Order: sequence, then C-alpha cells, then structure tokens
Amino acid sequence: MKPARPSRPRRLPLTLRRDPVAWERQRPTWREARPALIADALKRAQARPTGNWYVVGASRELRPDRPLARTVAGHEAVLWRDAEGRLVAGPGSCPHLGAPLRDSPVRCGTLVCHWHGLALNGTPFAGWEPWPAHDDGVLVWVRLDEVGAEEPTARPAVPRRPAAAGALTAVYTAVGVCEPDDVVANRLDPWHGAWFHPYSFVDLTVARTPGRADESDSFTVDVSFRAAGRVVVPVRAVFTAPGPRIVVMRIIEGEGQGSVVETHATPLGSDALGRPRTAVVEAVVATSERPGFAVARRAAPLLRPLIRAAAGRLWRDDLAYAERRWALRSSGGFPG
Repeated sequence: MKPARPSRPRRLPLTLRRDPVAWERQRPTWREARPALIADALKRAQARPTGNWYVVGASRELRPDRPLARTVAGHEAVLWRDAEGRLVAGPGSCPHLGAPLRDSPVRCGTLVCHWHGLALNGTPFAGWEPWPAHDDGVLVWVRLDEVGAEEPTARPAVPRRPAAAGALTAVYTAVGVCEPDDVVANRLDPWHGAWFHPYSFVDLTVARTPGRADESDSFTVDVSFRAAGRVVVPVRAVFTAPGPRIVVMRIIEGEGQGSVVETHATPLGSDALGRPRTAVVEAVVATSERPGFAVARRAAPLLRPLIRAAAGRLWRDDLAYAERRWALRSSGGFPG
C-alpha cells in the first residue's frame, strides 16, 4: 500500500461568499463571550512563568549605528550589537552624569555617550552593568530580574513558530493607556472579531473554548479574512496564552497553515498622569506551501509596510477596547 501523499493547497485559497450577512444581522456572540470564561483564561495565563523576560521590539530595529531604546516597566533600556555582533542590553542612563544613552551613537560595536564620550562595549564599566538579552531572529528580549521577581531562566520561552529564514515576518508596535492584562484579555475574547472588526473578519465561530482541566487552554476559531468585497479566505486558528504577557494565534487549517501571530504586551511605566502605559508588540510570522510564497518573501520589503498597516488598523480598535477595559477596572465599574 502506497503511503498517502500530503495534501496540497488548493489552487486558489479564496472563497466567494454567496449570501453575505449584513453586519447587524450576524449572530450575536455576547452570550458565548462570558466574562467569567475570559477572566479564568486570563488568570491561568497570569500564573505561568516568564523567567523575567520582556519583549522590547523587532530584531530589524537594531541598527549598526545607534541603539534600540525602550522604557520597560519603568526602566530605561538600550540594546545594541557589540563588535562581534552579539546582542547587548543594559540601563539607558550613562553612569557618568546620567545622559540618555538612547541618543548616543554606536561606533564599531561600542556605545559612545554623546555628552562626554564615555564608551560602553557591553561589559561592566563604571557602575554600568549589562542585562541578559536574547534575539530570537524576529524579536529582541531583555531580562529584568528586579522587575519580574521570578526564578530567572537562561532564555525566554519563545513560542514555536516557522523558521524566520523561510517565512515572511513583520512586527508592529503600538502604545496604549492600559496594563498588559487588558491587552491579553482582548486577545482572549475572539468573539468580538467580526463585530468589532468587520473590515477584516467575517463568519466567525468559536468552535472550542478551554476548560479548567484543559492542558492546552486554547480557543479554536473558524473565521474568514476579508480579501475584497465578497471574496474571503477561510481558516481555522487556535489562540493560546503561554504566559501573562503573550497571546499566540496559530493557523492550523486553511491558507497559511502554520503561520503565527504573536501578541506581546510589555509594560512601559506610568505617564505624566500616573496612568499605566503598555506597548503592544505584534509579530507576524507567515508561511505557505505554495510555490509563489518564495516570491512573496523576496518582496518582503514591500509587503511589510502593508502588513503593519493592517495590524495598525486592528490595533487602533483593540487598544481602544483595552484602554476602555482599564478605565472601567480602575474606576471600579468593570462588569466582569
């Protein structure tokens, strides 16, 4: 008996919706989107360890001539590559007189303070101590043991994803007035997709929700991405929260099977009014078995801005959702 051949993708991944349903006539999902179910999933995510690792930004943001600078949980951080190309991270304040190292150039792998020329090569110097850092090929991470206060790990728990070398990757970053929990809770509510984002999603059904004894703790969703007009791309996706500041969406059936969208929520600190600020760092790692996908990868510099623009449109809505959730929680008016 000959072994079965692996299934090949259809010639065209698109489907024409014969009888499209008007937005206001689609099936309501509020009964299924139970606040307690979402809250329980969030609580389980909050209990998972992080090793004190925080996503800072995209690997591509690291330039040879200047550092990547962010504020993470109220701590100024700078990241750059040393003379051997290794990732270096540490405090963003010069140990001499406190100059902002984010404004200083990198010369031959050395960060040179633009106030008085103090040079940092990534090793301890004059009270400046490096922090553990990791580059997973798509995102860069920093470990802040003082902030996380957990058992530290040598590396972050990077979710399983397609190899970056054979994938199309893009990273979008936005900032909102909320806490990481509000971003994660937004992602653990798949029922809002077709109602809140009708320009991107239609025909959404949550096929499976997690239970208390469910080790995978996942939401399975059948949904169609809008392509143009009545033309859609149907897929089945699974959402999981492997940690308190991350939600992973993985396509398990349909076009782009194996593709991953990682949503990371990094606390930044408080604004001038004392409100929390959180950065959403979303990484799209797309793959496909179609022969034409190689062309798409070669066109990545042209496609990345389009992917970021699509993510930006979604996150303008979803950050408003997360900010509203935080405002209600902080005032005691949240119904969940």
